[in-house]
Amino acid sequence: MSFSLPFPMHFLSVRDLSREQFCALLELSADLKRRPSSYSTRLEGRSLGLVFQKPSTRTRVSFDVGMNQLGGHTLSLLRSDLHLGRGETIGDTVRVMSRYLDVIATRLYSHTDLEEMATCSSIPVINALTDDLHPCQMLADFFTLQEEFGDLESLKLAYVGDGNNVARSLLLAATLLGVSISIASPSGYQISSDYETKARALAQMSGAEILFTDDPSEAVADSDAVYTDVWASMGQEDSAARRKEDFRGYCVDADLMTRAKPSAIFLHCLPAHRGEEVSAEVADGSQSRIFDQAENRLHSQKALLLLLLGKGEIAG
Repeated sequence: MSFSLPFPMHFLSVRDLSREQFCALLELSADLKRRPSSYSTRLEGRSLGLVFQKPSTRTRVSFDVGMNQLGGHTLSLLRSDLHLGRGETIGDTVRVMSRYLDVIATRLYSHTDLEEMATCSSIPVINALTDDLHPCQMLADFFTLQEEFGDLESLKLAYVGDGNNVARSLLLAATLLGVSISIASPSGYQISSDYETKARALAQMSGAEILFTDDPSEAVADSDAVYTDVWASMGQEDSAARRKEDFRGYCVDADLMTRAKPSAIFLHCLPAHRGEEVSAEVADGSQSRIFDQAENRLHSQKALLLLLLGKGEIAG
């Protein structure tokens, strides 16, 4: 089987995909997970460059291992290895890398820098996280939800915590796919109005319902999945103590989980700070799917690489 839908050149945001393209990617992810050996030579002779300004565990390892499992090669480049924006323009660096590589996955602070990379690149550029968005995480998250529940459209997803890059991407992905979403954040940490506007436009087409609140109990009520993230993201360490105070009452604990459906699952993009945004009882309990979610980064990013490089046919 092959996908007749054209796939975008770059993957910078969930909004780069149509609903049909996202669903095709989930379908391919599932087959890659079931039959990894059927795709083991699909990217033979291809090279992936990992350009990371920020630390990474799951993203870097899953891209590296995934590319190798597809028969390709990975080159990891840290901030200290490059002149990226320091003595050489971003455009010049990316134009040169485009001559050597087949695809770039990059983790940057600035989303504007990412967009400049994509503009100057003649090969696909993947957003492996910026301060604005974390779209690769969404591929794994909604693949995990689909594995657990099957039909995505009837689901309600609750997010409790900071309106950060993960929350923004969750909001965009859910409203694209028709998943209703409620987001609870304290005052000063809510989703910005521009992303709310984008999500409402998507929800109008998909039928997803959106709720913004400062009450975690209201957000979690009758939900199928409860999601949270750290209160202080990378680069926000100086404000960690203040954020602990501001997020008091936003811990996803066993009591809060009782507000969700009995069949509800718990999700977290990791790393998790047990005793802060989630209790150890929930993170390590029977409702938790955090390690399935982490594993699914591998399968969904392999699907993304195949589709971006025009090798996304379902194996016969």
